[in-house]
Amino acid sequence: MQLASPFSVFLSADRRMRWPVLAGAFALLALALMAWRWGGTVMDSQAYYDTARYLRGEIPASQLVAPFPYRLLVPAIAAIIPGDLRNGFAALNWVLVTSAACLMSAAVLRAGLGHRRAIAAGLLMIVSLPTFWYAPYLLVDPGSVAARAAFVLAVLAGQPWLAALAGLVGTAVREENILLLVWLVAMRRIAIVPGLAFLAAAGAWTVAVRWWLITGLPGYTWEPSWWTVNHALRDVRSLLSIAGTAFLVVPLAVLGWRAAPRALRSLGSLLFLMALPPLYAALCVRVDGRMIWGLYPFLVPIAVCVGLHRPQAEGAKPHR
Repeated sequence: MQLASPFSVFLSADRRMRWPVLAGAFALLALALMAWRWGGTVMDSQAYYDTARYLRGEIPASQLVAPFPYRLLVPAIAAIIPGDLRNGFAALNWVLVTSAACLMSAAVLRAGLGHRRAIAAGLLMIVSLPTFWYAPYLLVDPGSVAARAAFVLAVLAGQPWLAALAGLVGTAVREENILLLVWLVAMRRIAIVPGLAFLAAAGAWTVAVRWWLITGLPGYTWEPSWWTVNHALRDVRSLLSIAGTAFLVVPLAVLGWRAAPRALRSLGSLLFLMALPPLYAALCVRVDGRMIWGLYPFLVPIAVCVGLHRPQAEGAKPHR
């Protein structure tokens, strides 16, 4: 098995693509959408912001609220960015949103779908409700989406080692991304021994964060509750955010499924697996459009297959 560098996997998706120009355009577009709510903190975002403040030594651990401080990687990076923490955290999310769009474009090129559909994939990642409503707030979701986009690109590029690395980084962002590694091993996309080693590393990181790096927080449990489900069905704002996030991307993915190349349809099991945590969360806690946003890296490549003739889809070859 040949291990390519992350840069070679990305750039070799199509050497004719003007990546600096495309990345710059994506960055400007993302900034235009994010600027209106730049650096906001409310509910979850306040907890992540407090985690970064704790890592800077500005507040004591007693002010942290589980489970948000356990999702340590993005707040830790934000904490070491010089200058104002709020601005640095928001800027980090801007970079992550732009990176996710570029990674999606590269993934679509790897699936053999051409330049226009690759650009469309990047646009779908950015021109969406989550980029305007959630990404400017100090959340870790942009980091999780970027890690999942990198995972999809690595899988389509035939680089399971890089996929495993993306899964490991994703787990450090949000714990449910360990399922990416589970999928790699279960689907035999990586050898059993190294795959289990990555899984062990991800598990060790999770344990270390909870029992060594961030300790002494009050316990929390996520238990299914009919009251929670009933309340969610009456929460118009949350329902609108879910509908707004699903709008366009989910219907397009449904329409594009049959025309999608085999390489993309083989990711259906991954989409199903990664949908399980947000579905379980919907039974336990308040959820919003972020439950759909996290699935964008698996939905968008299929969504851009709309209008692709089936024979063409079957014959599509990844760019090398």
